[in-house]
Amino acid sequence: MRLILRPLFEAELPADFDEVVRSKLIGREVETGQEIEIDLLGRPLRFRVILAEPSPLKVKKGTKIEFSTGSMEVIDFEFDEPVRDVVPFDMGFVIVLDRKVLILNRNGQKIYSDEFEDLNGVRVSKDAVVIIHGEGKIRIVKP
Repeated sequence: MRLILRPLFEAELPADFDEVVRSKLIGREVETGQEIEIDLLGRPLRFRVILAEPSPLKVKKGTKIEFSTGSMEVIDFEFDEPVRDVVPFDMGFVIVLDRKVLILNRNGQKIYSDEFEDLNGVRVSKDAVVIIHGEGKIRIVKP
């Protein structure tokens, strides 16, 4: 069990700070992406949960706590149907579902979406996505 936190305040963290934070969080359930707050010497300290493994995670004595000072962004997506494949390319990602193809930019914003009756596959190049569908049909998408 592992927990990576990013402090949402400016301060240098002492060497044993993970033990202090663990003692304040024992018994609490946290999830990746969540903002949490602990009280230390009468002052609230806020953190963003960069990674909770597993998520949700109930903090225990043995939970490994780490701190991240770099900027990291986590974007979660949930779909109504199973994800068959995720294909990265220079401009972002292609998400392949049972009958649907989504093209997302690197920030997770949708730049293309369409459904296909008989979706057979997806291939990508540096700046284009080829969707194979139907009997001998392809669609080239250049975002």
